[in-house]
Amino acid sequence: MAIIGNSDLDVFRLSLGGNPFGWTADQPTSFEILDAFAEAGANFIDTSDSYTASVAGNSGGESETIIGNWLTDRGLHDDVIVATKVGSHPDFKGLKATTIVAAADASLARLQTDCIDLYYAHFDDPDTPLEETLEAFNALVEAGKVRYLGISNYSPDRVREWLRITAENGYAPPIAMQPHYNLVHRKSYEPELAKIATDNNISVFPYFALASGFLTGKYRTRADIEGSPRERITASYFSDAGLTVVDALADIASNHDCEMSTVALAWLLTRPGITAPIASVSRVEQLPALLDAPNLVLSSDELDELERLSTAVGA
Repeated sequence: MAIIGNSDLDVFRLSLGGNPFGWTADQPTSFEILDAFAEAGANFIDTSDSYTASVAGNSGGESETIIGNWLTDRGLHDDVIVATKVGSHPDFKGLKATTIVAAADASLARLQTDCIDLYYAHFDDPDTPLEETLEAFNALVEAGKVRYLGISNYSPDRVREWLRITAENGYAPPIAMQPHYNLVHRKSYEPELAKIATDNNISVFPYFALASGFLTGKYRTRADIEGSPRERITASYFSDAGLTVVDALADIASNHDCEMSTVALAWLLTRPGITAPIASVSRVEQLPALLDAPNLVLSSDELDELERLSTAVGA
């Protein structure tokens, strides 16, 4: 377990991504996954109000709705910490003050709660003054609708500006950050965001921690991903250097008698500022490999090898 930033949120060191819920996992399957996650002693779920609006037949908020139904049905609102995001729902685009307020109320209703544990700005909104956005976020905290705030997909310069405005106005500070970060994509976090996070005690929760399945080893050729729901995203990771990383993960996993995904997540947990990777599953049998990651100790030789090969990817 680990504390998020300067908060009182104590979380398991693996965050369950809610993006499959209402997409590649229907509600009964999602409930099965969530039940297994909670029974393992894990307690931190990550979602967004926009998950998964891009899927045919969806309108956004499906993941929040399923999570809210599960929390209420199981009576776990006080035991599970939920992070969600604002700014990308089709009905609540951007981060104007009025949009944030309306989107937060909609998320609260779907999650069937009166307070969001951790509320992220999903993407930067260059068309809205950051002062306006942060004033609206702070008002939600003061109103008791949000406990803590987080930043997702912001550039280092914009994160620094966020921190400046927060300090100057006495607003609630961000305690969490979500960058795109994994063994074959490091440039979004290293080195600038990593330094900002560690200097300001901001906990980091990398998304695409398994590179949309690429680091699980199930995609060894481009033909393997054709027709898969994640084809567009996963294809971006393919390279000879990336496949060499996958081969190394397979060797290390064999040495530890574990899954490749466990190794990839364990590597992330050794990186500066990382509190918990975010990873998702569409079937309950995929979950144990993720939950094993916090307990896997990689040797210095293994870490050096992954560092060397990962750096060579250049991504």
